[in-house]
Amino acid sequence: MTHPVMREFYKERSVVMEERRMRTDSNPVGRLLEQFLGTAFMANPYHRPTVGYMSDLESFSATDAEQFFHHYYVPSNIVIALVGDLDPEVVFPMVKRYFGRLAVEPKPPEPYTVEPPQKSVREVTLVDPSQPLYLEGYHRPSYLAPDDVVYDAISDILSNGRTSRLYRSLVRDKQIAAVAAGVSGYPGTKYSHLFTFYAVPTPGHTTAQLQKAFSEEIQKLKTQDVTDEELQMFKTRTKADLIRGLASNQGLAQQLAIYQTRYGDWRELFRYLDRVDKVTKADIRRVANEVFADTNRTIGIIQTQAAAREPEAAPGASQGAQQ
Repeated sequence: MTHPVMREFYKERSVVMEERRMRTDSNPVGRLLEQFLGTAFMANPYHRPTVGYMSDLESFSATDAEQFFHHYYVPSNIVIALVGDLDPEVVFPMVKRYFGRLAVEPKPPEPYTVEPPQKSVREVTLVDPSQPLYLEGYHRPSYLAPDDVVYDAISDILSNGRTSRLYRSLVRDKQIAAVAAGVSGYPGTKYSHLFTFYAVPTPGHTTAQLQKAFSEEIQKLKTQDVTDEELQMFKTRTKADLIRGLASNQGLAQQLAIYQTRYGDWRELFRYLDRVDKVTKADIRRVANEVFADTNRTIGIIQTQAAAREPEAAPGASQGAQQ
């Protein structure tokens, strides 16, 4: 980190270019998602794909990468988590010896444009000879929003396991989807992002049916309280997931570092549980009505392109060929 040498830069840049070809350019779902995000976001950084466009990958150099590294990989922008049977008197001098050599720089600013409110339905349709897919996304605030935990509750109730609402309704009962979910955090959580519903129709069913089914489930969230059991299952599962995630040194280090980086205080990891306990049925109905509005929706569809038919031979052509 003190004196990085971008020795493998161009080799690795070629690898990233191939990843883009494989995951986006040659993948119908990848192409739809890129266009979907570009349509849903107009100003927010999520408007641009993380991997970049091919022209970006072809144009920047090892010098550009080195400048980027020195700008962002500075002590004021780094969090270190140490976990395990460690002796502080031994470990801290080691950290100071190695990382203390890094030049002290101010934390780099993060200028970005706030996404303006969406005022109308937006839609992207990709016609492709592939499996159909339906998704719709609704703008929601970043992870710093006071209601962030309420979105977690909605996602859990809709999509967590075979007892979830979307699985029981679209997959088990109506049998119109092979998979169906509604999840928060797409494509990331740092900035305002999307609560996204997605499903793959089963043979003989359409994306229009999926859209109608999602609308019905969203309407239930808006007009009817979730059950006591659903709310309690969310709280129990969330606490259990946290405990399981802290069961190893690696999991503990990751969670502490993530919360310290996000909130500036690792203790927020445990305060999150307090916020989970305070979620109410009224919170879920309120947030559902605030966010799941038609004018706040972006739709993405893969419409299966019919296979091209072979041209019919002209009358007498076969006989003429034989003669």
